Amino acid sequence: MDKTGRYLFMAEPFHCDFSHRLFMGHLGNHLLNAADFHSTDRGFGMTYLNPLHKTWVLSRLAVEMEEMPLQYTRFYVETWVEGAMRYFTNRNFRIVGEDGRVFGYGRSVWAMIDTETRQPQDILAIRDGEIREWIETEKPCLIEKSSRVKMGSDIPLERSIHTYYNDVDVNGHINSVKYIEHVLDLFSPEWYGCHRLKRFEIAYVAESHGGDILNFYKEQITADEYLIRITKSEAKGADDIETCRCRLVFVEN
Repeated sequence: MDKTGRYLFMAEPFHCDFSHRLFMGHLGNHLLNAADFHSTDRGFGMTYLNPLHKTWVLSRLAVEMEEMPLQYTRFYVETWVEGAMRYFTNRNFRIVGEDGRVFGYGRSVWAMIDTETRQPQDILAIRDGEIREWIETEKPCLIEKSSRVKMGSDIPLERSIHTYYNDVDVNGHINSVKYIEHVLDLFSPEWYGCHRLKRFEIAYVAESHGGDILNFYKEQITADEYLIRITKSEAKGADDIETCRCRLVFVEN
């Protein structure tokens, strides 16, 4: 079995926006599914980990696209492990069409946690560190790693939303991609009519759960670059706890 996994997807029409191109959120789901397929096929996926009361959680994700696939376009998500440490592993992605055209790349950092204590677990203790046999260092990922998002201290609140059933994933917390979708909703359809999202970065700080209130703070850095901080309020009047930070870079259509 190759170190790199290659999985076929399609930009289904109802997974596309009004420009007839794939939503970033749905692309994010395809990336996470490819990561799960790859790890499961090689013996360190959730099928193996869940009976041990362990699971993978996404810590960081950066996606940079030259263009989004048009509806009905079939494309591959290639994924491979670039490095593995005790508590984190680096996984890369390449999104490529059937004709070989590269749509974009992704970089991600994952942690393994205990599903009961929610504490980090030693990745290299699983199957005696077998994940190291799957590390691929020769395949290039042609985008920069995630940056450190530093926001001002007096950024005004942009929006607060409640979380419900459809926000919660198989790990029992707010789905990684749901954060992305909620962040992208901070910009109007008119904005997306004139701009294309080129790069999206998100760093997860703390878990949130169904019923939490998510608060979004938006800071404009340049005409086309924005930083977002998301906090959670577990109850009305409770102190905010930071859950993640994002960086978005747009280009004009």
